[in-house]
Amino acid sequence: MLKELLQSNYSTEQIAQSLLGKLLVHEKDGIRRSGFIVETEAYLGVSDKAAHSYGGLRTKRTEIMFQEAGSIYTHIMHTHVLLNIITQPIGTPEGILIRAIEPYEGIYEMERARIRHGHNLTNGPGNLTKAMGIDMAYYGKSILGSQLFIDENIEKQAKQIIATPRIGIPNKGEWTEKALRFIVEGNPYVSKRKGSVATDQGWL
Repeated sequence: MLKELLQSNYSTEQIAQSLLGKLLVHEKDGIRRSGFIVETEAYLGVSDKAAHSYGGLRTKRTEIMFQEAGSIYTHIMHTHVLLNIITQPIGTPEGILIRAIEPYEGIYEMERARIRHGHNLTNGPGNLTKAMGIDMAYYGKSILGSQLFIDENIEKQAKQIIATPRIGIPNKGEWTEKALRFIVEGNPYVSKRKGSVATDQGWL
């Protein structure tokens, strides 16, 4: 269970991999949109030069990163809302960016929101939040809540999980190349996907 996972001694990297195949759900105004998580990135807090909390930086924006595991950290980058989940106990500002999902429910509503279809619908952190209708109102709320949450009644198992360097992390020394991005190998909804569209989706 996600609650037990977040309250355990699991590392942020382990939780990031465990989230792959989990069903992310947003329910609002009677509409349920959901998708299976296929890509995550881990951010390791005070020592991670790519993390917003690097060096223990505490600002109005980053304060939620220092709060309890399961807290939602939304922030805006290049006009896009990005969704992060805090993973460690209070005072340890580590988290996971949800980078891509495979749509499952509410696909029509997602297509209307994005004016896109197919694997371009949710193949990136800004794309998925727009498709899912996730906005900054969720900053500080909990992923263990009832409106934006993980539905653990259904999930998929990846055939293979691949670790790669994170995307868009230039000039951060060793942290640029650390393999902290985790993907469901072969899934067409993974961002920055290369090659032809997979047919088996990457699931067992």
